[in-house]
Amino acid sequence: VQLQASGGGLVQAGDSLRLSCAASRRTSSRWVMAWFRQAPGKEREFVSAYKWDGGYTYFEESLKGRFTVSRDTAANTIFLQMNSLKPEDTATYYCAASSSIILSNLRRPEGYAIWGQGTLVTVSS
Repeated sequence: VQLQASGGGLVQAGDSLRLSCAASRRTSSRWVMAWFRQAPGKEREFVSAYKWDGGYTYFEESLKGRFTVSRDTAANTIFLQMNSLKPEDTATYYCAASSSIILSNLRRPEGYAIWGQGTLVTVSS
């Protein structure tokens, strides 16, 4: 399985961006796709996860209200809509996937075996 992330770029504070993560295929009914981000010099942190079965979404608490997730089922793609972007949102955003993650690992990078390449988001002040 391969993941292809796209949509990053340079924007100004207050702007919006939509990131995409396309999976070459889904391998189970327990498929979960997630977004993490990593700023320079910082650890990779959880942004959002989407549980394909049931359409449940999970967010880092501080990002709720600004970030949303949607999907294109036929294209095996999830989208991360980021609104009211702030300079502190600047990071490389990575998508990840798992066919058998347990709920307690949902927000941990080590819970995901499949990773896409990152897409850089830069928010200028």
